[in-house]
Amino acid sequence: MTSPAGALPADLQVPAYGAASLADVLPSATAALGTPLNRGDVPADPLGLTEALQGARRVAVLLVDGLGADLIRAHAELAPTLSALTSPAGDLAAPCPSTTPVSLTTLTTGLPPGSHGVLGFVTEVPGEGRTLNHTQWADDPDPADWMAQPTVFERAAADGIAVTAVGPWAYAGSGLTEAAYRGGNYTGSVGPGDLTALMRTALDAGPRALVYGYLAELDLTGHVRGVDSPSWRAQLQQVDALVAQLVDELPDDAALLVTADHGMLDVPAHTRFDLDEEPDLADGVRLLAGEPRARYVHAEPGAEDDVLERWRGVLGDRAWVVGRDEAIASGVFGPVDAALAARIGDVVALARGSWALVTPRLEPGPSRLAAYHGSLTATELAIPLLLAHGRALG
Repeated sequence: MTSPAGALPADLQVPAYGAASLADVLPSATAALGTPLNRGDVPADPLGLTEALQGARRVAVLLVDGLGADLIRAHAELAPTLSALTSPAGDLAAPCPSTTPVSLTTLTTGLPPGSHGVLGFVTEVPGEGRTLNHTQWADDPDPADWMAQPTVFERAAADGIAVTAVGPWAYAGSGLTEAAYRGGNYTGSVGPGDLTALMRTALDAGPRALVYGYLAELDLTGHVRGVDSPSWRAQLQQVDALVAQLVDELPDDAALLVTADHGMLDVPAHTRFDLDEEPDLADGVRLLAGEPRARYVHAEPGAEDDVLERWRGVLGDRAWVVGRDEAIASGVFGPVDAALAARIGDVVALARGSWALVTPRLEPGPSRLAAYHGSLTATELAIPLLLAHGRALG
């Protein structure tokens, strides 16, 4: 498929895979625990956590969904604990698309999306004419086949590290849990307060321990109410209180890392582009996937170039619109395994500014949300890496 040159615009960024990205957190943490992982040309500890963790033998990693680095800085007075933690490697970058299933799998495999294959919130199952919503995934496709790469949890456990993943009990056994957290002992929590207690207990599971925890509520509140809302600010205060509890209860030889999967931004009414109101955009399209700020368009055979030009012409500077080959060549997904490339649309449309590409008829719920993420703006990509030490290390 050919298309005119369309370099990544200046307001969108290629994630820094292998240098300062979410993919580098767990490999650096396991290196600090004495288990360096071979990731080819990527250094074993690209974030320098071996020095920063100061000999910690137990490491907890808390991922707060939607806790963008820009959001912490903008609300420092509401999050005094988070704001006071050290930042051993500065801001990190979320992957592309900057969305939860992609980010969680990137974190737990230590690989960019093009290598692990979870390439969007909703992607086509190639050859089957259907889509997979990774947050509603049960066992079809088989998680072991759809995401076949070994996880950092598996590799750490094989070297004797006690590995625990703590998340909502409702997610136990889901396709995403089975794929992304493979190798960890998944422990279901009944709420955020319970999650902190379970993480604290898991830190005592062995002389070397790696404990992962996932908090969903901040992201959910942001989507529904907006990140510029009293509800979101109240939720941030609750997150800060939970982090304070974890810090206070850290074992003497433990360290806590706090990170996120993406940032997010509010989308006002005037930057919502209704795809349903542009019937020409449906010409030659057999399937629409992705989400409002990161669209994958799958064309009818032979219509790829026409669909690309039509979407590029209609969307203009609202989005970066390129063909699959061009998107892959840009590096936004990292190196892409040829067997996984078809999961990316024939046309990729990543929103610029605060635009969202909504489709109220196909996606009535997602089209009504207040805040979004998924694209490659600085606010969506910048995620924190914050550090606290146990008393014997600090």
